[in-house]
This record gives sequence, C-alpha cells and structure tokens, in this order.
Amino acid sequence: MGGWQLEVFRMGVYMAFPVGLFYWFNQPEYFEKWVVEKKRQMYPPESKNNHDQIQNLIKDMKDKDKEVYLRQLQQMDSRN
Repeated sequence: MGGWQLEVFRMGVYMAFPVGLFYWFNQPEYFEKWVVEKKRQMYPPESKNNHDQIQNLIKDMKDKDKEVYLRQLQQMDSRN
C-alpha cells in the first residue's frame, strides 16, 4: 500500500493537528477581550452607592439582632 513512510507521515499529522489547534486557539489575544468583557458582566465594579447600601444593611441587621438579644435578656431578668 503506502509503506512505512506513509504511516510515519499519517502519525505525524494525527499528532500535529490537535497540538497545532491547541496552540492556535489558546493564544491570549484571541480570547482576552472576551474574558474581560464576561468578567465585567458577572462582577461589575462596585460603586460607592452600592457599597454604602450594603454597609447600611449590615448595620441595620446587627442593630436588629442586638435589640432581639436585649429583649431576651430583659425577659430572663424579669423571670428571676
């Protein structure tokens, strides 16, 4: 049929093709823009307003928990 030279050539193509594609498609310039864009969509930069709202919510929740705790302590004291 083709001999050993053809088999060596075919094996070289079989091995070089996936390695070449891996090299070609994993170059940073091909997907860097896409990755940065997706990251910004998933994790938008924090704004000062959002940060303040989150901090206020945390403070309100802590205050509410303190009130509940103090009420429970007062009830325990009144029982004794």
